Amino acid sequence: MKRQSPARSRKARSGPKTIVLIPSFNTGAILENVVKEALSVHPDVWLLIDGSTDQSHQPLESIRSQNTGFRITVFPKNEGKGSTLLKGAILAKSQGFTHFISMDADGQHPASHLPSLLNAVERNPDALIMGQPVFDQSAPKIRLWGRKLTLMMTDIETGFGGLGDTLYGFRVYPIDPFLKAFAATSHARGYDFDPEIAVRLFWDGLRPVQVSIPVRYIDPSEGGVSHFHYFRDNIKLTFLHFRLIPEGIYRRTMNTVRGMLARTPFSKT
Repeated sequence: MKRQSPARSRKARSGPKTIVLIPSFNTGAILENVVKEALSVHPDVWLLIDGSTDQSHQPLESIRSQNTGFRITVFPKNEGKGSTLLKGAILAKSQGFTHFISMDADGQHPASHLPSLLNAVERNPDALIMGQPVFDQSAPKIRLWGRKLTLMMTDIETGFGGLGDTLYGFRVYPIDPFLKAFAATSHARGYDFDPEIAVRLFWDGLRPVQVSIPVRYIDPSEGGVSHFHYFRDNIKLTFLHFRLIPEGIYRRTMNTVRGMLARTPFSKT
């Protein structure tokens, strides 16, 4: 018999219908705990396998019969987090979901804080709900300095629009604006996904709402896995900002010009 307690059953309502999407590429043994913890607090969780070769999702096949909202979708080719979430968002929309939470498979996004994101989207269904990391002593100092640089760049791109940390991908996306933002770029498929999609959603008018979430870097001895490459991914981020800063300045300039023209006497004739 399939398990679905009354407290976790879906209710017919007109508000947001939110699913948790977990993209995973060779995450290892920690993946099982991440998925089970997510399912313990939210009934709708899809695991998106992005061309993994380690078979880490296989132990989770057995729990699908006990969780009606759990689904595993395997994509044969590794294409990056952005591409995988794009495909997941399209599938989620086809099933009637209006929003999705992006949750990493490496354990750095604590499932215990899913309710905070879900509560935020209930109150702000038209906003971009952004988890904001609160780091402990386990965070590598070089990664923290890199985040500060990205924060400065995205502040320039948005005119200090208040996005906060755009590298932390524990967020709630409204699906339709997400798909529209993706259509505006041929990038944002790999490590550049999290900052670029946040900036583009801001440009499209989504208000950022921040939710503080503690972060702990998990040591490899505990099953922690990182696919971040300092040289390759920092080069990708550098080119990202070379692309976005001129576009951001152009957008703000054009908005200013339009505002000035709208206030001139000629605009009313």
